[in-house]
Parts: sequence; C-alpha cells; structure tokens
Amino acid sequence: MAQEDVFKKIVSHCKEYGFVFPSSDIYDGLAAVYDYGQNGVELKNNIKEYWWKSMVLLHENIVGIDSAIFMHPTIWKASGHVDAFNDPLIDNRDSKKRYRADNLIEDQIGKYEEKIDKEIAKARKRFGDSFDEAKFRETNPRVLEHQQKRDALHERYTKAMQGPDLEELKQIILDEGIVDPISGTKNWTDVRQFNLMFSTEVGASADATNKIYLRPETAQGIFVNYLNVQKTGRMKIPFGIAQIGKAFRNEIVARQFIFRMREFEQMEMQFFVKPGTEMEWFAKWKEMRMKWHQALGFGAENYRFHDHEKLAHYANAATDIEFKMPFGFKEVEGIHSRTDFDLKQHEKFSGRSIKYFDPQTNESYTPYDIETSIGVDRMFLSVMCHAYEEEKLENGETRVVLKLPAALAPVKLAVLPLVKKDGLPEKAREIIDALKFHFNCQYDEKDTIGKRYRRQDAIGTPYCVTVDYDSLKDNTVTLRFRDTMEQERVSIDELNSIIEDKVSIASLLKKLQ
Repeated sequence: MAQEDVFKKIVSHCKEYGFVFPSSDIYDGLAAVYDYGQNGVELKNNIKEYWWKSMVLLHENIVGIDSAIFMHPTIWKASGHVDAFNDPLIDNRDSKKRYRADNLIEDQIGKYEEKIDKEIAKARKRFGDSFDEAKFRETNPRVLEHQQKRDALHERYTKAMQGPDLEELKQIILDEGIVDPISGTKNWTDVRQFNLMFSTEVGASADATNKIYLRPETAQGIFVNYLNVQKTGRMKIPFGIAQIGKAFRNEIVARQFIFRMREFEQMEMQFFVKPGTEMEWFAKWKEMRMKWHQALGFGAENYRFHDHEKLAHYANAATDIEFKMPFGFKEVEGIHSRTDFDLKQHEKFSGRSIKYFDPQTNESYTPYDIETSIGVDRMFLSVMCHAYEEEKLENGETRVVLKLPAALAPVKLAVLPLVKKDGLPEKAREIIDALKFHFNCQYDEKDTIGKRYRRQDAIGTPYCVTVDYDSLKDNTVTLRFRDTMEQERVSIDELNSIIEDKVSIASLLKKLQ
C-alpha cells in the first residue's frame, strides 16, 4: 500500500475512534485547526506527562513554569519576531493556491533523495547479503547523477535562504521545473514575505498602542522569567526551565493533518549554562533527547539527526530529531545552542540587568542557553503513524490495531462482561472500582466479545479482561494481550500487580536512567 494511502487511513482512523476531530466540524471545519477527542486527549496528556516528568522529575536542576499567552509587545520586538518572523510565499496564478517557497524546494530535494533510495533498494534486492551500499553510492552512475543534482540544489537553496534572496528562490523553482500539484503549471508569482504572528488589542479601545500578539512560541515566556526563577528557586548554573503551552502561527500553508497547524502546543526546555561550556551541553542534550524518543520502542532506524547548515542569527549550533512519517523523515524536535542572544536582547529592551552572579568564580555574566523544543502535536502524529497497523489474521480476517506504548495508551484496561446478565456486569464493575485509582479503565458490554476486542485494539488498549461465569466461582478472569492476542487465566487479585508497572509512565522513565 502506498504511504500516502496509509496516511489517509491514519487521519480517518483518528476521527472515527475519537482521537482528533476537525475543529468546528458541524460548521464544515476551520482550516488547519483541530480538536482532540476523548481518546486523543488522553494520549496527548500521557505524552506531555512523559516529557514533563523526564525533565523535572529526573533532573534536580530543572524546574517548570507556566507563562501567559499574552505578553508585553516589546518582548516580540526584542526577540526579532516583529521584524523577522516571516515565511517566503509564492502563488500559482492558475490554481490560485499559495505555497511556501522553501517547502516547494525542500520537497524537490526530497525527490532526488527518494530516487537515490530507490536505486539502493533495487540493488540491495539484486545482490542480497553481498551488497556494499557505500561502494554502490560511490560508483553507480545514476546514484552519482541524482546526488550531484541534489547537492547542487541544496547548496543553491541554502545560500538563497540566508538573505533570504526572494528573487533567487523563485528562480530555483523555475529552473527546477517545479509545478503546482493542483494545476500542473509553472505560472508562479514573485516570492514575498509574510509575518506569521496573530495580533489583537488589549483593553476597551482598538488603539494601535494596545496592539499585542498571540505568542508564536513558548520560549520567550521562559527567558523573561529567567531571573524570577533563578532567584526564587536559588538556582545555580547550569539549570533549566521547562514549559508546556499553546502557541499560535498564522500558517498560510498548513498541511499534513496536525503536522503543521495554526494553534499548536509546545514542550520546551531552556537550559542555562556558563559561556564556553555550551557545545558540551549541546552534545549531551542531543544524546538525552534521542534516548527519550527511542525509549518508546519505535526502532532506532526511524530516527535521525539533521544538523542545520544554515543557522539562525541567535544560534551557534542546531540540529533536528527527525522521525520517519508516511510522508518522509520530518522534524519532531529541535535542539539549539541559542548563545546569550535572548537574555541580552531582553536586558537591552527592558533596561534591566538579568546577569547571573557566579559565587564560585565571583563574576557576573549572561548565561548561554541550550534549547530543546518539541511539538506535542507532531509527537502525537509520529506515535499514531508508528502504532497504526493492519494485520492479516490466520482466519483471513484483517484487524486494525494501534500498537501504542502501553504507558501512552488512552485506556490501559478494558473490562468486558461476557454477557449483560447473571451478575457478570456487577462483577466487572467491581474490578473497575478496584483498579480505576491506579490507571484508566473502560467498561464495555455492547456487541459480541470479538467485536469488543477489535474496538479496543483500534484505540490501542494494551489489556482486556473478560468476566465470565467461572469468575463468579473462582475469582479469576481471562486476560488478553493486545499485541499477541494471547489469553491467560489470572486471579482478579493479581491484575493490578500484573498491569500497573507496565502501563505507568515510570516504566518509560526507568529506561532513561
């Protein structure tokens, strides 16, 4: 099945089983805005809990805050967002559709990489175990041709984005023969810049002096509270401040479901270090963040680092952790060495000193900052994409199952009475009443037991318990495991000890030690 078709099925599955709904659905939706349903919000909260505890629970020198969405407008002047938070946009005159010029070019670079991957896959199939990929890359004429075109385009694109040189970006699109995916034509407008911040007014009047912005990122709320946290928490360098919160960007080209939205959620941690030690800490946080992702068990081959060649003006090092989505490797987390840019800018624009006094060296300095920033929604999408499977069973049927990490699953245990009579529902309720304080349980009595199993498979429930007539006699139940569909008879008294440790966030956190 084509990966594009798989992605469409995942999007459909998200709506059908209460994970993600189009926002304002009964009014035909609102573009690039989504609501999380009853199962989606549980999965999302579990992802956030895993991240939050991995930061503030496992590190004594990291604390959390929750800053306001509305902030003083000068903050965004200091950060550079007012003057420089722009996307290069281009329109196709025939389809009347608007695109990000950089995305069109990056997709073209991706096409060259796909051609190389196809040549390698064919050769691997042909030569089997004797295949030497490195030598094939160095000698195969078709691979060399595609690689040369890819590298030349990448170099030209990187140079054009440094300005950015808008005329050059358009010329690249024309020279590469990039067509509008809808009209199929190359009838492009000029490239122009578009600021992504939403603005509104504070107070009773709509005077220009009352103009404020919805925050486009959560990081600035940490920077402006840096001194408050440092002093009240008696924090010593190095230390970090973590935050989970909503951010807003007026994305003109929002696409790929919840991958790029106008209202989204970020999990960010700013780690403040002594100048000169930032590259050491940058390397450490790269390692720690990759370990956090891989602890979910999705396979190391599905992750990669993408080091930035073009750095933002505030950074001296940057990398992305990319995950293999059905539409290619895409960024889910950014790790940046932001130097002392942000704190110095806020010191300059506020007129207040926010330097750190180091009691060990008896000196004052502006700390450098290492940032780890992960999109909750992108993380949610990567989890769904990896977990979704269509399995062929021995009886010829197909089951759709979400093989979610048990600690992230919306429902940990479904309790199913075999029939809706003879005291079986009451026994099932007893089990839920005993276990609901430990993890999320769900009661289900509708349809045949087989259909109920399928329903729980589809939402990723790792364990199901069936209460039958023997349960009333010997206090045992049938425990079913989602991934293997195996069943075993266990005592009701043992359920908590069997399940709790496997479905707790602690089970993931222990892998990080």
